Amino acid sequence: MPRIDAILIMDGDGHRLAGKYYGEFLSMKPVKGLNDTLPAEVRASSTEQLRTAFERQVYQKVSGIAARGDAAEVVTVANKTAVFCGGTVASGSANATPPTPGGGGGDVRIVVVGPPGESELVLAHVCEGLFEALASLMGGATDRAMVLDNLELVLLLIDEMCDGGLILETSGPKLCNSVLLRDAEPRSGMGARGGAPPSSGGLAALQSGEMTIGQALRQAREQLMTNLAARDGM
Repeated sequence: MPRIDAILIMDGDGHRLAGKYYGEFLSMKPVKGLNDTLPAEVRASSTEQLRTAFERQVYQKVSGIAARGDAAEVVTVANKTAVFCGGTVASGSANATPPTPGGGGGDVRIVVVGPPGESELVLAHVCEGLFEALASLMGGATDRAMVLDNLELVLLLIDEMCDGGLILETSGPKLCNSVLLRDAEPRSGMGARGGAPPSSGGLAALQSGEMTIGQALRQAREQLMTNLAARDGM
């Protein structure tokens, strides 16, 4: 089955906003009699250093390239195949075109890393589906601020697409639906007894720009369910 090694969501400066590494890729694997005696925080620090260095290499390869959301670009980084969508280029460049259509504006890039020999078409399909879903969840604004404001939805999106390196889903609309359904599930401490009811001023908050895209979608979904329940009760 096709596998991937990492999913990275990076801003225009090459910083990781969210992402997942799978398996032993860029992890400090314990070696019996050597680094298995190191404290956990030291091993974690070394792993993070490895990943940060790899992400710098990725950024150097993709910097200045804007890839459309429906046409992923392919690069090779540290003998790994990486495909990416999104990003911007300098406004004065001849290639300064929007990264989509359909994906809105923003400097965020999605990078999907696969093992050597993995099909570039498979990786591109994964990347394009993830970018489509992200753009839809973010209301088309795939920029750094929007991603950070809705980080919980972004992490849910990555989990819905891939589990342990195995690809679960690549359809953008299906991923969006799965994320919104999971985001609607009650959380510990939240509910009829432990949490406060939804604010009745949701529409006013939305109009004033105080709600995030995720909050607005939840508000709309709750209102729809309330209306359906009221109609069925008549």
